[in-house]
Amino acid sequence: THLLCLIPPAQRGGDVALKQHRAAIASAPNLSWLGYASTSGVYGDAQGAWVEESAPPAPESQRARLRLEAERGWAKLARERDLPCAVFRIAGIYGPGQCAIDQLRAGHARRIVKAGHVFSRIHVEDVAGAMDAAMQQNAEGIFNLADDAPAPSAEVVEFAATLTGLPLPPEELS
Repeated sequence: THLLCLIPPAQRGGDVALKQHRAAIASAPNLSWLGYASTSGVYGDAQGAWVEESAPPAPESQRARLRLEAERGWAKLARERDLPCAVFRIAGIYGPGQCAIDQLRAGHARRIVKAGHVFSRIHVEDVAGAMDAAMQQNAEGIFNLADDAPAPSAEVVEFAATLTGLPLPPEELS
């Protein structure tokens, strides 16, 4: 009844999932909702401004352009089937094995200092919870999934070092 695509588009060929399975999805008799996991990168560089769901996309990277194209493909299929469709524009995901503390411990953390540059992130469990809630409600529209405290990358690494007592990597100016 509910289909959530988490497969990213390929660098060549775009949204492989939709291209290979469109006919089956279009004819699925019990389908009542579609969802697509995208990236907040479709907004491009907002120069530190707050970005809401109503902000127009301005993708700068090829990856973000492919995601926006895929979003549009899933939304088009949903319209053709008269189904609700939720697009999740997800910020940087962290969680077990994927956070600044883990990077410090592994010796891979980078403290990149870029004036005025902040980014949002979100815990993997919060992503799953938001997607589950959207499916339960047959929600439709665009949903930005991010924490509400954007911060410079260097600050995140510095905080992780403070928590763990691990040494800070050197500053890298960007």
